[in-house]
Amino acid sequence: MLPKKWWQFLILTGIILGLVATALVALAATLIYPELPSLDALTDYKPKVPMRVYSADGYLIGEFGEERRAFISINDTPTILKQAILAAEDERFYQHGGIDTLGILRAAVSNVISGSFKEGASTITMQVARNFFLSREKTATRKLSEALLSIKIEHSLTKDQILELYINQIYLGHRSYGFAAASQVYYGKPLNELSIAEAAMLAGLPKAPSRYNPFANIKRSEARQHYVLRRMKELHFIDQKQYDAAYNEPHHLRQSRKIRELSADYVAEIVRQAMYERYKNDIYSSGLKIYTTIRKSDQEAANRAILQGIIDYDRRHGYRGPEKTVTPGANPTGNGTWLDNALDALETFQGMVPAVVTDASPKAVSVYSKDGNNIEISGDGLAFVKKQLNDKDAAKRTIKPGAVIRIMRQKDAWHIVQLPQAEAALVSLDTENGAVRALVGGFDFNRNKFNHVTQAWRQPGSSFKPFIYSASLEKGFTPATMIEDEPISISARETGSGSSWQPKNYDRKYDGPMRVRTALTKSKNMVSIRILEGIGVNYAQDYITRFGFSPKDHPPYLAMALGSGSVTAWQMAGAYAVFANGGYRVKPYIIDKVVDPRGKVVEQSKPLLAGQGAPRVIDGRNAFIMNSMLRDVVRIGTASKARALGRSDLAGKTGTTNNQIDAWFAGYNPKQVAIAWMGYDKPKSLGSLETGGKAALPIWVDYMSSALKGTPNVTPTMPDGISAIRINPETGMRSTDDSGVVEYFYQEFPPPEPEEPAFSIIPGFPIPGHGATVPMEKKDSAPQGPDQLF
Repeated sequence: MLPKKWWQFLILTGIILGLVATALVALAATLIYPELPSLDALTDYKPKVPMRVYSADGYLIGEFGEERRAFISINDTPTILKQAILAAEDERFYQHGGIDTLGILRAAVSNVISGSFKEGASTITMQVARNFFLSREKTATRKLSEALLSIKIEHSLTKDQILELYINQIYLGHRSYGFAAASQVYYGKPLNELSIAEAAMLAGLPKAPSRYNPFANIKRSEARQHYVLRRMKELHFIDQKQYDAAYNEPHHLRQSRKIRELSADYVAEIVRQAMYERYKNDIYSSGLKIYTTIRKSDQEAANRAILQGIIDYDRRHGYRGPEKTVTPGANPTGNGTWLDNALDALETFQGMVPAVVTDASPKAVSVYSKDGNNIEISGDGLAFVKKQLNDKDAAKRTIKPGAVIRIMRQKDAWHIVQLPQAEAALVSLDTENGAVRALVGGFDFNRNKFNHVTQAWRQPGSSFKPFIYSASLEKGFTPATMIEDEPISISARETGSGSSWQPKNYDRKYDGPMRVRTALTKSKNMVSIRILEGIGVNYAQDYITRFGFSPKDHPPYLAMALGSGSVTAWQMAGAYAVFANGGYRVKPYIIDKVVDPRGKVVEQSKPLLAGQGAPRVIDGRNAFIMNSMLRDVVRIGTASKARALGRSDLAGKTGTTNNQIDAWFAGYNPKQVAIAWMGYDKPKSLGSLETGGKAALPIWVDYMSSALKGTPNVTPTMPDGISAIRINPETGMRSTDDSGVVEYFYQEFPPPEPEEPAFSIIPGFPIPGHGATVPMEKKDSAPQGPDQLF
């Protein structure tokens, strides 16, 4: 109800305000105005823009900084957003001089009529002054300084310059500063793609970001949005039809709170560490844009392949049970429901959502999920826990009310899953220049930040054998050389470890004399050891440095033939690229260029290309022959599952370490190499049947099916100095007629003629085409080594 004689009250108020204003102006002119801060921060505006990491094709991978910012000029700001801001904050912005006297009077009248002081009169200019220079304390001195500083700003900058500062500096919740950043935070798109409704939602945030942002409270933010839309209509920025459409538009908020367009957290962290080493803490407000070599399509394929490979592994080994079980209805904290409390400390990883079972039967399981939904799972979605649901012993039914489990949406249906304990990793790179195209360092970066591509030093198993075979070609061995596949026993004295070593073939089968090609195709351990013994462990230890391996990681013992040393997947990718590109060592790299906030390229990668600057580390003939043998591993050997890709240009090698602790597949076509690995962080067996061909190869195949899609088969060209000669596959000797198979040889190491004695491992017997001999007496100590490497 209005006070009596309200008009007298208004006149008196006006007189008092006039006198106070006169006194304040005089005070300001003499005491406050000369002490106002310099406007250099505005005239030379340098916002604290975070460092951003992008894929090679321009998709945002991650950002690092205390504040989320994305500068946008006033000329590039959509008109509808500017109108929404003016409607929400300062409709007379382009008419007043920094202080809106009409707005102040209107607010005063409104507050008097309402009997409260809810309506303020801060202009956009005053908000700029406050954000840049002043505290948010509500004192008369601060308000007076704000008003005077606003006048100073208006005399120094144009209206558009002031609005541009406001648009880029104002805080809008969730660490986002400025409307361009907020648009990505809340809607996952740039400003020029915002609808009228979305622009109004953002324009309503400055009043109280923590209160009105849609992630915090959708009802409050919607009410504020409707107010802004109504003001836009009243100011004739939009018409009735636009207003109605915007008012009724459903919300399309970003589902993930992470500001990225491509999931590659391990890549982003590699970049952050590299840039921190160069620029230290400055990177977090530098505004640098780092463009990596990652390709979106390849990275997404790698993400899918790793996730599916881990899920498939878990399915093979069965359900371990709920993460925990709580008592239904119990609410010890008193905050929220017992269901919410059961899930409070749990996070969602890779789409695996925490949920509490509320009801369970063999045919259906009802759950309450972390995001507050009641979901019923049935049919195929229960396949993983079918045994637990059907157990006749009720005490063994772990899927029951109160059980905390994981659910995941797959093929438009919910499935019960579980968080994996095993880890997996994949890295791929361009064989011609070393550019990394995809990298996944583990199941989920937010769960385990340890990068299994760059940081995990693991035994490579039989995936290391090709480097020993490559060394043997330089010592006169050929793919047709016959080697005995029979057991070897090495005494404790000779191993130097105090224990004897009886290495075995993975399948415990021994096939007698066989060609080197066949031995690699079947991954015969005994043959690999004899080859290493023949060329000498010291020679092999030196030879592998050509591929980027360090001798200290591969001690000079016969176990090196079976991959008993230590490697990273990153190293293996670079090493296998040598075979793929014809013998050149390219350096794997992941940062392509660094761009400053003004768009200037400050760093640009200059990789050395295969055949164009990259050093040749093995003979092109060696690479060709190794490539031929490794293609047979895919065609008829331990990696034959890769034939599902329907390509003739694939090559690679499986690797399984002792007791199936590490599973590998290292493979390539001439244009791209990829390394897949699976294992546990705390080494333990993956399972007796979990070989490289079963655990790692499917991940590789899944990835390559996408990465090589649409690319033509590449047929390697046979280099000069190689002879293609028909041989007898049973003896490895030159064939006397058109029977037999064609094999490749260095011209200086042809196959023996039929009249020559067959080659076998006999002390002092010469290697065909070479003067060296293969000793049987062990001269090198060998530690207790792996015996199941495959």
